[in-house]
Amino acid sequence: MMLLSRSLGRKIVATGTAAVAFAFLYEATILDSRYAARQAEFWHSDAKPAPGARLKFTATAYCRGTTTASGVNVRNGIAAADPDLLPVGSVIQVDRLGERYNGIYTIMDTGPAVQGRHIDIYMWSCDEARYEFGRRSAGLTVLRLGWNPRASSPSPSLMDRLFRRREAPQPKEMPAVSPGPDDTPGVKEEAQKAPGG
Repeated sequence: MMLLSRSLGRKIVATGTAAVAFAFLYEATILDSRYAARQAEFWHSDAKPAPGARLKFTATAYCRGTTTASGVNVRNGIAAADPDLLPVGSVIQVDRLGERYNGIYTIMDTGPAVQGRHIDIYMWSCDEARYEFGRRSAGLTVLRLGWNPRASSPSPSLMDRLFRRREAPQPKEMPAVSPGPDDTPGVKEEAQKAPGG
């Protein structure tokens, strides 16, 4: 204490060091509480996914197939999900899978084995998908929700619209009218020949 009280420079260094230590301690506490709040969101969120929602999902990987349920070819960056939770076209950011697999994925596929809070990430290598990746717990942020094809009416394809535009409207045919009792051939003629007719 005697050394500190004699020099103004030492007092300034000690005060500065204490201020920096308190600032780092405060930042660490803030970061930890934000992390804890984010973890609580993962574990306690039972609501349906919405843009901005952070959720806990289970992640697996697949490697088979050439075309997704949406009709595009399979490639990296594509994932499959339950269309009732994450419709086709949804964009998600996945973390907690490891540096190699964290990133942004587009939901372009569905499957009978992908139900509930489960995503299936496409990988080129089947060995990597089966043996290295396996089943993992994932944190997921919904960036954009897609559309559910089951919830919308089918729209005509481009070809249908083009051909229907080119087709000339067909004239409607008049329905055939059955002849009435007075319209029978010969009856009218007979009525006209009769006296008083």
